[in-house]
Amino acid sequence: MAVPVHRRLRLGRFGRAGPLIQDDDQTNKKGSPTLVRLPYLYGLCPRCGSRTLFDGVVQFAPDCRICGMDFSKFNVGDGPAAFLTLIVGALVVGGAAWLQISFAPPFWVHAMLWVPISSVLVVYGLRIAKSALLYTEYARSAGEAGRKK
Repeated sequence: MAVPVHRRLRLGRFGRAGPLIQDDDQTNKKGSPTLVRLPYLYGLCPRCGSRTLFDGVVQFAPDCRICGMDFSKFNVGDGPAAFLTLIVGALVVGGAAWLQISFAPPFWVHAMLWVPISSVLVVYGLRIAKSALLYTEYARSAGEAGRKK
């Protein structure tokens, strides 16, 4: 199946300013298009594309150190945490049930396996979900109610 490839894609959201993807980065040696990296997977600033979105593991920085964009004007909230906990919980319970039915390991194997897996999935999933919501708000020029844009 043929997929149209745009020659001047930008990493910024919906054509906003950001580093250009060069033509040699768009296709591999066989000529088929490669996947464009999603900027919220790496914590990139929606305006300039630098890695300044997060100050901690899941805490947003107050502003971008490169372009000065104010991240505090975006209201991401705790919505991603609730959905992510439910999704990860369902995956972990399903995986633990499958492991128990298939191999019947002792309890300590479940504890040593599923506690770290669920912790890592929640923390990094929350990071991705929060930054994806920030990107969505930035693309739609949304923000907290009552604030001037």
